[in-house]
Amino acid sequence: MATWIDRGLIVVIVCLLSALVIECRVRHYKFNVVLKNTTRLCSTKPIVTINGRFPGPTIVAREDDTILVKVVNHVKYNVSIHWHGVRQIRTGWSDGPAYITQCPIQPGQTYLYNFTLTGQRGTLLWHAHILWLRATVHGAIVVLPKLGVPYPFPKPDKETVVVLGEWWKSDVEAVINEALKSGLASNVSDAHTINGYPGPVQGCNSQKMFDIKVEPAKKYMLRVINAGLNEELFFKIAGHHLTVVEVDATYVKPFKTNSIIIAPGQTTNVILETHNNNTNSIGKFLVVVSPFMDAPIPVDNVTGIATVRYSTTLPTALTTTLTAPPPINATKVANNFTDSLRGLNSKEYPTMVPQKVDHTLFFAVGLGINPCPTCVNGSRVVADINNVTFVMPTISLLQAHYFNISGVFTDDFPGNPPVPFNYTGNRVGNFGTTNGTRVYKLEYNSTVQLVLQDTAMIAAENHPFHLHGFNFFVVGKGLGNYNPKNDPKKFNLVDPVERNTIGVPSGGWTAIRFRADNPGVWFLHCHLEIHTTWGLKMAFLVENGNGPHQTILPPPSDFPKC
Repeated sequence: MATWIDRGLIVVIVCLLSALVIECRVRHYKFNVVLKNTTRLCSTKPIVTINGRFPGPTIVAREDDTILVKVVNHVKYNVSIHWHGVRQIRTGWSDGPAYITQCPIQPGQTYLYNFTLTGQRGTLLWHAHILWLRATVHGAIVVLPKLGVPYPFPKPDKETVVVLGEWWKSDVEAVINEALKSGLASNVSDAHTINGYPGPVQGCNSQKMFDIKVEPAKKYMLRVINAGLNEELFFKIAGHHLTVVEVDATYVKPFKTNSIIIAPGQTTNVILETHNNNTNSIGKFLVVVSPFMDAPIPVDNVTGIATVRYSTTLPTALTTTLTAPPPINATKVANNFTDSLRGLNSKEYPTMVPQKVDHTLFFAVGLGINPCPTCVNGSRVVADINNVTFVMPTISLLQAHYFNISGVFTDDFPGNPPVPFNYTGNRVGNFGTTNGTRVYKLEYNSTVQLVLQDTAMIAAENHPFHLHGFNFFVVGKGLGNYNPKNDPKKFNLVDPVERNTIGVPSGGWTAIRFRADNPGVWFLHCHLEIHTTWGLKMAFLVENGNGPHQTILPPPSDFPKC
């Protein structure tokens, strides 16, 4: 992967108008899904990649550009690609989650994703959205501001993409298949990666690491992405502070921090100010990536390593300034970071949080246990929202909705738990859940307040939730059980951070608000892949509006068939 954003990947259609060359703002990419033998941790295995690259190519565009990506499937697996955080206004057919908005692209088949980056700028990501292919099929989306529009902070001298991930020595599909067969949790990954490389680890000291090459007295914007499957991560650079300026492609009030916390699917832009040309700007500085988990859940505790290398450092220099990652259970560090996030709320970038809500929803999220005669203990671990373990359909929900195909789903997803209980207390009795393919219907342009409440069923733990098709405002969070009478009094309705993926704290709750101004069927799910596999997911069905630009566009002619 190139260190700096490679604009040479882009093929841009240009137009001639009055002897002037102007950009039509249509960007074309071709994604060949292929196997690639790849060596990490001193062993080699074939992995699924885009164009033979891990991580995959970076898509670079500007706000309001149209993106066309031709995906050609050359592997044995069904494939779909999700453009994580892209609003997909009226273009749900290009959103990507298999069996939610499309049938997957079968081996030997092709599909052209076509979407516009309407009113968006910043760092997003793309990744496979079927099976566990996201482990190696992922990459960055860099959306630059419109030409002539500056950043709302001092312009950095350079920018670089930093993609964080997880690496398994085993085939990831075999890992999850074994877990589903046994009914137990999957094995954790064997290492964390930074732009595809874990750095030296025990038993493999010769492992290559990624270098961020810098010059003294410069400002660098790092576009940090967590493309991992199952772990929230800390990111830290020895001897340097980081200034946070953006999360999930929305600007925030800048603040300085020693480390950031970033959940799977989240992005964070930080400014790295390098030292002046003195003794502090000689040598290498360690970059560390480590897991965050404040529940009794196994994690991969191998620290991913990279370096910031100053240009003033001699090639023979051996000195590296070290740093220790935060403890695995550093809840205070994580909370200090998330509590510091505030929307920019400027004249140019106002915070448009809904002040009144039409739908007040309460989703209890967590794990459960259902019978499984063939599993190890005669039962299997499942996950649920309001006691519903989501069952994937065999054709996409969006197709069923658009073409009025009956029998695929029901629109009776419960807006509250069927039986209230002490969500964060010790649970006794029935751990079972119900199975169903159920959606919650929303009127076009209605406003929604959704409280996501963690539960202690089996164990309380963090759940990073991603909502497709929308950004939302994080108006509140807390520990323990949500109190609908008192907690809303503390909501931030002035400058809450705007995101597309948010963590629900272990043993606590998070409240979000959004406006349902995008017709279609939109997935809501935990972005820990093991929890999604277990059924921690649902979908919103947003009805068409009455205006000419308030309805779903027809599906394209090459739409994949199930």
